Amino acid sequence: MHPLFEKASGLTETIIGAAIEVHRDKGPGLIESIYEWCLLKELELRGLACVSQKVVIVEYKGFVREEPLRFDILVEDCLLIEGKAVEKVVPIHKAKLLSYMKLLDVPVGLVVNFHEIKLVDGVSRLILPGANDV
Repeated sequence: MHPLFEKASGLTETIIGAAIEVHRDKGPGLIESIYEWCLLKELELRGLACVSQKVVIVEYKGFVREEPLRFDILVEDCLLIEGKAVEKVVPIHKAKLLSYMKLLDVPVGLVVNFHEIKLVDGVSRLILPGANDV
């Protein structure tokens, strides 16, 4: 099991609650960057440490490269959020989140689509392969 899996799983409800609060206040129909900023602020108000960009080290056959990742929000170094404001979440949105999760070694991710009328209909939870294996 990933050492941060239980912590990330425990944060899921709090993060979804924060997203619902942002959606309740702003409603659907805005651009993603506004939802991302509001969610970042809401999570900070709830006492959670969050970042929105990070440099990672990518290694390949002895070669090393620093790569700045422009993910949406990393919460407590264990859960990654991909905020969307789209008609429909498509597989590439989840694939992008999984790629970032692998590069950052983050066990849990959430795709949150603020375009939905009822926000919970737009939330997808992803688990890094093997992260919850015992």
